[in-house]
Amino acid sequence: MRIISYNVNGIRSALNKGFVDWLKTNPADVICVQETKAMKENVDHKLFHDLGYFDFWYSAQKKGYSGVAVFTKIKPDHVEYGTGHKVSDDEGRVIQLDFGDTRLINAYFPSGTSGDERQQFKYVWLDEFNVYLNKLKKNHPKLILCGDYNIAHKEIDIHDPKGNKNSSGFLQEERAWMTKFLDNDWIDTFREFHPEPHRYSWWSQRFPTVRLQNKGWRIDYITVTRPLKKNIKDADIYHDVKHSDHCPVYIDIKL
Repeated sequence: MRIISYNVNGIRSALNKGFVDWLKTNPADVICVQETKAMKENVDHKLFHDLGYFDFWYSAQKKGYSGVAVFTKIKPDHVEYGTGHKVSDDEGRVIQLDFGDTRLINAYFPSGTSGDERQQFKYVWLDEFNVYLNKLKKNHPKLILCGDYNIAHKEIDIHDPKGNKNSSGFLQEERAWMTKFLDNDWIDTFREFHPEPHRYSWWSQRFPTVRLQNKGWRIDYITVTRPLKKNIKDADIYHDVKHSDHCPVYIDIKL
């Protein structure tokens, strides 16, 4: 099974940039997208169904904001919407699908770039989500967590670590949370296969040349719990796919 995680920065915008043509190349069995910025009823589902995908959406109550969706050619055994944290659920941040004894979680972590209030919300969200995951692991030890984490973990994951030491997404507290999270039996699948630098999944749109110059951040991840480590066959980044300011990341996993 190939699983993709992709922040599309607006599903309708991505559709206008050739997203469906890319889907026609059969890039993956399961595609988890974040930041859909759309209600389910505002998107033509036939586009996905014609290609053999089931589609599941969890949108924010606020129009044109946040939201996650999953397009899958393998029908899940169960779908769960949200985590029970009202503020997070109102923003449509987490959707979960069960495939046998493995649970796939598609999450859009909050950004703190708009100011102190959202940065504090991000810290609270991270802590609440971590507690939720720890409880979930007791009944679902095989977890796959994919999404836009909005955190570059280490200096290797960002093009200018010194210049961004005070930037949301690379703050010491956020990076410490990521270290603590991974130390709690989670595997950063990409780094299992790619120890090399200069591999990124997001580039700022404020400066048109940064993607050409590869001045990016790696903030999109697919992590798995330790019982699934041996099942991961490959992980990489589709850096040439361009429907968004992010690009897709993927894993090949045997379930």
